[in-house]
Amino acid sequence: MGSPVVLVAAVLGLLLVAALVIGALAWRRLRELRVGGIDVALRATTDSSGRGWHLGVAHYRGEEFAWYRVLSLRSGPNWVINRRDVEIARRREPSLAESYAMPPGATVLDLTGSGTELELAMGTDALTGFLSWLESAPPGHSVPWAS
Repeated sequence: MGSPVVLVAAVLGLLLVAALVIGALAWRRLRELRVGGIDVALRATTDSSGRGWHLGVAHYRGEEFAWYRVLSLRSGPNWVINRRDVEIARRREPSLAESYAMPPGATVLDLTGSGTELELAMGTDALTGFLSWLESAPPGHSVPWAS
C-alpha cells in the first residue's frame, strides 16, 4: 500500500473531478433551459402562508406548456400542462410572503382542469404570451375561456 499522503491526494483528486463534472452538467442544464424559456414560478399545493413556490423555466411545445424546475436533477419537465385540459380559475397579485419566490412584477394564475390545481406566477410579458398561447387553438378545437 502507498503512503497516507498519496491516498489522501488521490481521494481529493477524485472529489475535485467529481465536483467539476457535476458543475459542468449543472451549467449545461441551466444553459439549455434558458434558451427560449420564460421564468415561471409554480406551486402545486395551495398554501395561505406563501410557501411551496418553486422557480423554473417553461417552454411552449405545441399544445403543451412544459415547466422545468431550476434546481432539479430530472432531465425532463417536472410539469406538463396541455392547453386543452386547463382553465384559469382566478388571477391575483402575489401576497407579500409569496413575492420573494416569483419573477418581478408577477401575476399569479390559479389553474384548474383534469383534476389538478396549480398556481403559476409570471411577469407581464410572459403572462401575455401564456394567455395568447392558451386562447389560441388549431382550427376545429374549442378552448375554454382563458382570460
